Amino acid sequence: MKPIDGPFIDELNRLFLHRPNFMKSRIKKRYEEDPDNAWNCCSWCEYLLIVILSTILLVGVLVLTLFWVMFYRDGFAWSESPKQQFNLHPILMIAGFITLSGFSILIYRLCRCVKHIYVKLIHMFFHAVAIPCIALGFISVFASHDALQKVNFYSLHSWLGFVTMGMFVLQFVIGFFSFLVMLCCENKTYSCRSAMVPIHASLGLANFWLAIASSVTGLIEKERETVNEVGVSSENKLVEHYITSAIGVTLVTIGIIVTFAVRRSNAPASAKVYVTERI
Repeated sequence: MKPIDGPFIDELNRLFLHRPNFMKSRIKKRYEEDPDNAWNCCSWCEYLLIVILSTILLVGVLVLTLFWVMFYRDGFAWSESPKQQFNLHPILMIAGFITLSGFSILIYRLCRCVKHIYVKLIHMFFHAVAIPCIALGFISVFASHDALQKVNFYSLHSWLGFVTMGMFVLQFVIGFFSFLVMLCCENKTYSCRSAMVPIHASLGLANFWLAIASSVTGLIEKERETVNEVGVSSENKLVEHYITSAIGVTLVTIGIIVTFAVRRSNAPASAKVYVTERI
């Protein structure tokens, strides 16, 4: 029987010994880095449609709210006019909870042109910019209610808003420490960050829908308060009703589009494309 050559044995050992590392690198490879998951023309058209439509709606709802406040609610003020001070509340809350948070979610899910660490930083930046907007919006409504001697936390809108703010702060703190601070020990914290991703993503989407629900209930509450307002013509009240209804419909549409963008899979079923699977 002819003996097996030494070089053949060495080649077999090399293949079998290095196979686990090769498989490990394949598992760790991200979806967007895998050439097998390249998008086709229809996928790119869908991607561009979502980006363009969501951008128009996220900016449009803020502009529409600003138009409503400026032309039908007498603009802005601070402590010198409590009624006008209240008008800062819807603008700042929609800017923070809807426009900035919506862009933050979509950038994390859809941005494919830069490294993933930069996407994380942009995602955090948009949420960080939203914090002062939300804080000022909260202070303005409290100060306005105190000046007008109104009770705080008496409605569904106020309690939904309180829960939304609490969840937002919790999400920001957990996300900052779990996905940025823990990167200093990337290999040791990989399993922990992997476990946190689906929780953070699911709670983030739930928080976005809570913000939409808070905004819609706030519009309804404001409309009920002003329905019997004196000194305003019935024609102006009707136009204002249409504007607030348009804001509410736009908010719900934004929620649907953002949810679709986060959960949509336009790649092979075996590919990891959901935001809940990205670290």
